[in-house]
Amino acid sequence: MIGLPDDRQKRTGWTLVAVSAVYLVWFFKVRLLEAGPPIEKKEWIYFAGMSLCLMIGTANIRLATIREEKRKAAQSTKKSA
Repeated sequence: MIGLPDDRQKRTGWTLVAVSAVYLVWFFKVRLLEAGPPIEKKEWIYFAGMSLCLMIGTANIRLATIREEKRKAAQSTKKSA
Protein backbone atom coordinates (compact mmCIF):
# COMPACT_ATOMS: atom_id res chain seq x y z
CA MET A 1 0.00 0.00 0.00
CA ILE A 2 1.20 3.49 -0.79
CA GLY A 3 1.78 5.56 2.33
CA LEU A 4 0.97 9.23 2.65
CA PRO A 5 3.85 11.67 3.05
CA ASP A 6 4.51 12.54 6.69
CA ASP A 7 5.04 16.20 5.91
CA ARG A 8 1.80 18.19 6.03
CA GLN A 9 3.05 20.77 3.50
CA LYS A 10 3.93 18.06 1.00
CA ARG A 11 0.61 16.27 1.55
CA THR A 12 -1.28 19.54 1.02
CA GLY A 13 0.70 20.22 -2.15
CA TRP A 14 -0.08 16.78 -3.56
CA THR A 15 -3.76 17.25 -2.74
CA LEU A 16 -3.85 20.59 -4.57
CA VAL A 17 -2.05 19.11 -7.55
CA ALA A 18 -4.31 16.06 -7.73
CA VAL A 19 -7.60 17.95 -7.45
CA SER A 20 -6.62 20.68 -9.88
CA ALA A 21 -5.16 18.21 -12.39
CA VAL A 22 -8.33 16.14 -12.39
CA TYR A 23 -10.46 19.25 -12.93
CA LEU A 24 -8.21 20.58 -15.70
CA VAL A 25 -8.22 17.26 -17.53
CA TRP A 26 -12.01 17.11 -17.23
CA PHE A 27 -12.33 20.71 -18.46
CA PHE A 28 -10.17 20.08 -21.51
CA LYS A 29 -11.78 16.75 -22.34
CA VAL A 30 -15.45 17.57 -21.72
CA ARG A 31 -15.78 21.32 -22.18
CA LEU A 32 -13.19 22.21 -24.83
CA LEU A 33 -12.93 19.14 -27.04
CA GLU A 34 -16.61 18.15 -27.20
CA ALA A 35 -19.52 20.05 -28.64
CA GLY A 36 -21.90 21.55 -26.14
CA PRO A 37 -23.19 24.80 -24.73
CA PRO A 38 -20.84 27.78 -24.71
CA ILE A 39 -18.39 28.02 -21.84
CA GLU A 40 -19.56 30.56 -19.28
CA LYS A 41 -17.46 33.18 -17.53
CA LYS A 42 -17.77 31.26 -14.24
CA GLU A 43 -16.15 28.20 -15.82
CA TRP A 44 -13.23 30.26 -17.10
CA ILE A 45 -12.77 31.62 -13.57
CA TYR A 46 -12.75 28.06 -12.19
CA PHE A 47 -10.23 27.11 -14.89
CA ALA A 48 -7.95 29.99 -13.89
CA GLY A 49 -8.35 29.14 -10.20
CA MET A 50 -7.48 25.49 -10.76
CA SER A 51 -4.44 26.50 -12.81
CA LEU A 52 -3.35 28.67 -9.91
CA CYS A 53 -3.94 25.80 -7.45
CA LEU A 54 -1.79 23.57 -9.63
CA MET A 55 1.06 26.08 -9.46
CA ILE A 56 0.69 26.59 -5.70
CA GLY A 57 0.59 22.85 -5.10
CA THR A 58 3.74 22.34 -7.16
CA ALA A 59 5.49 25.10 -5.20
CA ASN A 60 4.33 23.53 -1.92
CA ILE A 61 5.80 20.17 -2.88
CA ARG A 62 9.09 21.73 -3.95
CA LEU A 63 9.41 23.89 -0.83
CA ALA A 64 8.67 20.92 1.41
CA THR A 65 11.39 18.94 -0.36
CA ILE A 66 13.90 21.77 0.05
CA ARG A 67 13.03 22.11 3.75
CA GLU A 68 13.44 18.36 4.24
CA GLU A 69 16.86 18.41 2.54
CA LYS A 70 17.98 21.32 4.74
CA ARG A 71 16.77 19.50 7.86
CA LYS A 72 18.68 16.34 6.87
CA ALA A 73 21.82 18.38 6.15
CA ALA A 74 21.57 20.11 9.51
CA GLN A 75 21.14 16.78 11.31
CA SER A 76 24.13 15.26 9.56
CA THR A 77 26.34 18.22 10.51
CA LYS A 78 25.19 17.97 14.14
CA LYS A 79 26.04 14.25 14.22
CA SER A 80 29.47 14.80 12.69
CA ALA A 81 30.32 17.71 15.00
